[in-house]
Amino acid sequence: MSDGNLNDPNHEAFKNFPGGVTLSWGIVKKPSRGPKGELSIPQIVQAAVEIADREGLTALSMGKIAKSLGFTTMSLYRYVSSKNDLLLLMQDAVCDIPVPDENAERDWREEMREYVRACVGIFRDHPWYSDITIRNVPLTPNTLRLIDWTLRMMRDFPLNDYEKMSFVLLLNSYARACGLIERDKDVVIKGGDSLDAFSGSIYTAGLKALVKEEDYPHLYPVVMAGAYTEEADNPIGDDLAFGLERILDGIEQYIEMKKTPE
Repeated sequence: MSDGNLNDPNHEAFKNFPGGVTLSWGIVKKPSRGPKGELSIPQIVQAAVEIADREGLTALSMGKIAKSLGFTTMSLYRYVSSKNDLLLLMQDAVCDIPVPDENAERDWREEMREYVRACVGIFRDHPWYSDITIRNVPLTPNTLRLIDWTLRMMRDFPLNDYEKMSFVLLLNSYARACGLIERDKDVVIKGGDSLDAFSGSIYTAGLKALVKEEDYPHLYPVVMAGAYTEEADNPIGDDLAFGLERILDGIEQYIEMKKTPE
């Protein structure tokens, strides 16, 4: 069967795609009205990202984007037909991060660490990113490029495709969890709160007075030792990095198990 015109957003293959997905791939009909070349989708997306970075997602509107570009709101709708499509394009745009060159000698654990750090960076650089509801599997080019990167790390693993994709989900879920924590820390500190408040160390005395052994038998010794609010020195270092290493340990153990003949 012929592929037909794959630049046509009405192509049968794309009938179930959200409009923002086809736009992200450059599959778009040219606006039928208005001066040619007056605007472009990348311009609109960049302006939207800048507003969201500066003021948050709740402040974002098609009208505000249009004003920042010097155009009318209706002129934007000739390029992006809905705000949901725009949000999808914004997400894909900020996922356009550098992917390291392939190196067969590179340690996969270090590359997974780099991947998670890069994903956490997206949440910190663009605090609005996680406020957008996940509506479907990744379909846009930059998000798929990140998935391709993680699959590249596992190219020599003795795993089937479903196992690999499960590990992709695991890494992405942990990166998202870490990203949200780091994002929130940045937000509260920027808002005037202290790092000690975020970590809980300023609440140690109060918790020690309130948390009774008979009510919280397992939490009590942790609070009293100062581990709950980081009053005491943390021997494992960064908690999020420690958690990632345990995930990588689990992946490594699973790989070794798969290599071992039954």
